[in-house]
Amino acid sequence: MFELEIPRVGLLKLKHLVFDFNGTLAVDGHLKTGVKEKFLELAKTFKLHVITADTFGRAKKALWDLPCELVILSPEEPHDEAKLKYVEELGPKYVAAIGNGANDVLMLSEAALGIAVLLEEGMAKEALLAADIVVRDINDALDLFLHPLRLKATLRR
Repeated sequence: MFELEIPRVGLLKLKHLVFDFNGTLAVDGHLKTGVKEKFLELAKTFKLHVITADTFGRAKKALWDLPCELVILSPEEPHDEAKLKYVEELGPKYVAAIGNGANDVLMLSEAALGIAVLLEEGMAKEALLAADIVVRDINDALDLFLHPLRLKATLRR
């Protein structure tokens, strides 16, 4: 378990990192450089989850050799509600959610820590407003957990 005391906020206790795929970990279905190596390191501390609509049909191939749980959502189900339910089943107080889209808003809001990522695909305005932290690249988001004093510096009050 990852624990970090945030001044004037409290103790952040995380077990799970839940990611969107396209626009968050990948662009046009291709994993961003650096993600694989950082996932391998983060998997020593966290259980990693990727929940996606898989718009480009490349998530399974991109993540096949990484230690993460992959959930591909069906086109028929409301993706925002499915992502929220997934976070709720894990226990929101132990989850950091990372995403960029309108269908990530509910999970970003519900998780103990919501991080919005601004890659080439852009970021939904609602995701920006739902997040606790906004980063310019997925590697910046992953580095927050590899260098936790960055989290403390950003979240302290």
